[in-house]
Amino acid sequence: MFAVGDKIVYPMHGAGVVQAIEQHELAGENVDYLVMMILLSDMRVMVPLKNVERVGLRHIIDKEQIPGIEEVLRHPVEVNLRGVTWNRRFNMYLDKMKSGNVLEVAEVIHVLQSQENEKKLSTGERRLLATARQILVSEMMLVCDESQEDAEKWLDKFFE
Repeated sequence: MFAVGDKIVYPMHGAGVVQAIEQHELAGENVDYLVMMILLSDMRVMVPLKNVERVGLRHIIDKEQIPGIEEVLRHPVEVNLRGVTWNRRFNMYLDKMKSGNVLEVAEVIHVLQSQENEKKLSTGERRLLATARQILVSEMMLVCDESQEDAEKWLDKFFE
C-alpha cells in the first residue's frame, strides 16, 4: 500500500513523505509503523500499519485532479447554513477536513476564506482556516513540485 518515498496526505496534518517502515515493540508485541515527515511542520509521525486506513492516510492526488479543486475554490457547492449555530458549523468543517478528501478541504477553505473577507472569523474558525490552507498548500507543493510560497500564491489568487 505505502512504500518508502511515497508522497502522502495525513488528514489534519497535511502532506509529507514516507521515510521508513519500522518495527517497534509495544506491550510485548512487535508492531510495524509507517514513519512520515510532514512537510510544513517538520513533524515526524509514526502510524501503526494496521491503523493507516482508519486514520485516512492516502497518496497525494494526481495533477489531473487540480482543475476540480480549482472549481471548488471558485464555486463551491452552496450549503444553507442559515440558523446553524457556530459550533455545529465548526464541527461540520472539522469533519470535512478529517475526511481527507481534498475537495472537501477546498470547500472549507472557500467558505471560511470568503467569510473572513466579508467579516472577521472567530479565533477557532481562523485556526481551522489556517489548518485547511496548510493541508492543501502542502499537498500542492508535492503534486506540482513547487515551493510553499508558490503554492500559497496559487491558493490566494482565488480570493483576491
